[in-house]
Amino acid sequence: MVFADVDYWAGTLVPAKVEESITASARATVPANPNGHPAPWVELRTVAQRHRLLLLEDSTEAIGSSYKGELVGRFGDLAVFDFAQPVALSCGEGAMVVTDDIDIAVRLRRHRAHRLDERFSVVVTSTAPYQAGMSDLTAALGLAQLKRLDEILERRRLIEQLYNAHVQSFEGIKPPYVGPDVTDVNWMLYLVQLGTRFPRSGRDAIIDDLRAAKVQSAAYSQPLHLQRHYYDLGCRRGDFAVTEKVADRALALPFHTHLANKQIAFMWRP
Repeated sequence: MVFADVDYWAGTLVPAKVEESITASARATVPANPNGHPAPWVELRTVAQRHRLLLLEDSTEAIGSSYKGELVGRFGDLAVFDFAQPVALSCGEGAMVVTDDIDIAVRLRRHRAHRLDERFSVVVTSTAPYQAGMSDLTAALGLAQLKRLDEILERRRLIEQLYNAHVQSFEGIKPPYVGPDVTDVNWMLYLVQLGTRFPRSGRDAIIDDLRAAKVQSAAYSQPLHLQRHYYDLGCRRGDFAVTEKVADRALALPFHTHLANKQIAFMWRP
């Protein structure tokens, strides 16, 4: 796996940096729509086509978001939606893969599980199934939420507006950024970026203060290249300066449909 750096404001992969990182052994590129903000998919598709790579879209955090008028999930050769928390459509476990490529769909179904007529003690098959199917209960929970997804997203947008009204009164704290080609963003978390006068220790102190007031918050996020597995593979701090800068100053606040205005106001009181 090879990483590339991100755009400071959007948090999405920068196409030019993706292209610089492509190696001779590369087979696919895996951009995401981080925290609900769509990536620059037109440019990323151009890069993938130029190098004959599969374009795999991770839209887990962005269900309902759209880029240049098109819903996310339609830009890659396939797109993945994970239904674990804290996303808008949450089943606790399970995921969905969408694709227009029939060959990819058939191969994914074969890997997901044995067909009913193959579930014998001895089966001859050309592919190994991973038994990765969702339970009926989990799927029913997801389908029920899918029917009211517009209602869920509308409520989350209302919470966003309440947050934005309070953020405007704080100097040096910026509300979530929306790129120029983005039509709609449905945030997974309410994310603020602290100004340059806030060092990482200052952000961490804010998290501690909120925790003391029984308000859950978190650093967003922990760069993959600095986590243990990739550190063992040779990645080091300084490899991706923009990603690290964002990770040092970004703060995720509570964001769900049951938040009340008084609870949001409590977080921002002097």
